[in-house]
Amino acid sequence: MRNWQARLDQLSQQGMLRSLRVVDGQGPKVNINGREALLLCSNNYLGIADHPALTEAMLIATRQYGTGSGASRLVSGTMPPHAALEERIAFFKGSAAALLFNSGYVANTGILQGLFGPDDVIFSDELNHASIIDGCRLARARTVVYPHCDVAALTELMADEKPHRKGRWLIVTDGVFSMDGDKAPLAELCDLKEEHDALLMVDDAHGTGVIGKEGRGTGEYFDCLDRIDLHMGTLGKALGCAGAYLAAEQVVIDTLINNSRAFIFSTSLPPGVPAAAMAAFDLVDSEEGCRLRDKLEANRKQLVGLLTAGGMDLLGSTTQIVPVLSKDPEPTMKMTGRLLEDGIFLQGIRPPTVAPGLCRLRATVMASHESVDLERAAKMILAAHKEFSG
Repeated sequence: MRNWQARLDQLSQQGMLRSLRVVDGQGPKVNINGREALLLCSNNYLGIADHPALTEAMLIATRQYGTGSGASRLVSGTMPPHAALEERIAFFKGSAAALLFNSGYVANTGILQGLFGPDDVIFSDELNHASIIDGCRLARARTVVYPHCDVAALTELMADEKPHRKGRWLIVTDGVFSMDGDKAPLAELCDLKEEHDALLMVDDAHGTGVIGKEGRGTGEYFDCLDRIDLHMGTLGKALGCAGAYLAAEQVVIDTLINNSRAFIFSTSLPPGVPAAAMAAFDLVDSEEGCRLRDKLEANRKQLVGLLTAGGMDLLGSTTQIVPVLSKDPEPTMKMTGRLLEDGIFLQGIRPPTVAPGLCRLRATVMASHESVDLERAAKMILAAHKEFSG
């Protein structure tokens, strides 16, 4: 116990100690410790986590099927809402089939462990999500990390590996990178994987529902949706629910049902969750969903324009994730505290989530934000940055 406490004390002294805040509400404004604050750090990008259509769908399914599923999917935990949602996801992504997982982390670890092994090679972007990194470890495949979004470097690494090839090759990448807000060069990665008879897996957790004309994700944006082999995405961000999925060929899904420990040994999602997610996909495909994506993009452009005009380094973001570089932990957390005092809830991101020297304020825009609130938030961010990092 004393060793753990000593480590916590050390983190506190370094400005690296993490703690939890209770947030009352879904936004765009929430209550934190009895005070109202603009929520600028939620992944509820479309602002639909409290949408009446989703809430009603969850209530109806919960009344019909109960609050829990009772078991893993292979025992007795597959219910009509689970099966219906998997069909809906496969249609949404243009794939033959889909499989639900309980979270994005569980999905990535379960997919990679369930499909790949020691004879295989996984080429992974250096800024991929931690769940992909851990999934590569669980797969026990040889993992080759390539420089962020550097297709030329990846091409050389694949050429170096070619003489030693034994099993399957996989390129795995985030579609939208969660800390930088930039997009992977998916069309070029598709060309490369086809040239080398490899597979491409895209974690589109931050693209599903918001990127692309119809919200199909980063693959739609780059016009290569049908060339991606493994479509991973989450239900708990833009779709406002919980859980995750893989959409792929039927043989891939069947393999995971038999091999993925994360799937086999987990009690399935409560039936109300996939029912709500069905309503979320319907919303994404509706005129309202189109309007929400347009509003999200307008909000993104406004915040980016104001922060860029104020001289902020936004690390090349092109999406609703807008990082403001602050470099070191101490000023980052001081900015976070000052902004919360000013009614702006915006989290500071520190190592190990990002590399040393690349701390940032990670702002996330929602379609439900009002223009006047984003204008005020930008002014407060610029003032806090000037005070503590200027």
